[in-house]
Amino acid sequence: MLPGVYLAKKKDGSLYYRSNITFSGKHISLGSFLSEESAHQAYLDADGILRRTDITIDNVNFSAYCLSHEKIIILLNFRDNHMYIKNPIYLFRTYFHYYLTPQEIYKFDIDDLFYFSEHRLLKRGGHLYVNDYGMQVTVLSRYGVRAFAVAGKDYTFANQDSFDLRYANIININPYHGVRRKSKNGIISYDAYIHINGDYYVGTYQILTDAAIAYNKAVDLAHEHGVRKNFPTNFITELSASAYAQAYVQIPVSAKYKKYLRDLRQ
Repeated sequence: MLPGVYLAKKKDGSLYYRSNITFSGKHISLGSFLSEESAHQAYLDADGILRRTDITIDNVNFSAYCLSHEKIIILLNFRDNHMYIKNPIYLFRTYFHYYLTPQEIYKFDIDDLFYFSEHRLLKRGGHLYVNDYGMQVTVLSRYGVRAFAVAGKDYTFANQDSFDLRYANIININPYHGVRRKSKNGIISYDAYIHINGDYYVGTYQILTDAAIAYNKAVDLAHEHGVRKNFPTNFITELSASAYAQAYVQIPVSAKYKKYLRDLRQ
């Protein structure tokens, strides 16, 4: 066998070739290949990446190698930072890059390294997510951003870079269900809406948590009037149970909304 190549057998008895390399005492698998020659080329590519210091994270030509972009990032990070990570992550001092593709690179705080070392970043329908305990969890939910939040309306990026997912860069404008932030003549207020047969206006409030409570109140009223729908509700951590109960009683909802619910029962 050529260097770095060994023969393996599938469950059906057919043969294939695997490639591996050892560097700094670490045995690294490079993948499976259909021919001995391609497996050997993977070994040669990996050897060059690991030993040539002129190949860097900034100038590497991914298309020049038979290895996947993920494996190339893993090798470069191991060479430069002496840490083997199974996902395509490259470490810097206070943050790291996650290479979803060679062109699509996300920046995270170093505090998130353990999580993304163990959870693979995926993308579907424009949404980033990970599989966590059998569930698809959106990445933005780690910042308190709701699953169906709209960029620019419910959250925004401080430096306008949507690839920068460091905590300080994400501004969560509307962290609550059924709440929309609005600005008129420089004055910020919050509208509450509930979705029954379309969005229905509940009220306008000067305080964000008041709008969130008003939405919860609208949900309770809908259930009382026979609306059979599993509405999400808001959990407001900054208020004690007694403060929440007092606010719940005092915060009004639209009279038109109450009439709408009464009309639904007729």
